[in-house]
Amino acid sequence: MPKLEEKQQVVKQLQDRIDKAGLIVFTDYRGLNVEEMTALRNQLRIPGVEYRVVKNTMMGFALKNSGYQDIANQLEGPNAVLFSDDDLVTPAKAIYDFMKERKKLEVKIGILQGQVVDPDRLKALAELPPKEVLLGKVVGTLQAPISSLVYVLNANLTGLARVIDQIRLQKAAG
Repeated sequence: MPKLEEKQQVVKQLQDRIDKAGLIVFTDYRGLNVEEMTALRNQLRIPGVEYRVVKNTMMGFALKNSGYQDIANQLEGPNAVLFSDDDLVTPAKAIYDFMKERKKLEVKIGILQGQVVDPDRLKALAELPPKEVLLGKVVGTLQAPISSLVYVLNANLTGLARVIDQIRLQKAAG
């Protein structure tokens, strides 16, 4: 296969990943040694997540073909790209946890469900509590009005029972 066809195939594969991914994070990995890069890749071994080093020219063509011209113009220096299909929070959390341990990794920019986002928005995404905690809060919020209603109704019945008991005690004494 000629070199040009190989490059076109790589660009097509990258474009497919860009179009399919819910989260894409561009990182600058300068300063990471092989051991640290391996540790990061091990943290990102999550189903539907891919973290790989790509050539800027190939990624630039793929981004332009996918409609992200502005990001393609910002690609400079060495880039490793994270692609995540379904889970948006866990990979972002893994990258920012790795960055806390080793200051050498830098998040440049990202694409979250088709929108270009800056590193601060990606960090906010990474700091979200786990899905189970969020669901628990929603259930608690939905349950609160019902619990309050039950408490109020129960308080009225308890008060009525006390009044009837007091009347019974007065009749028994009188």
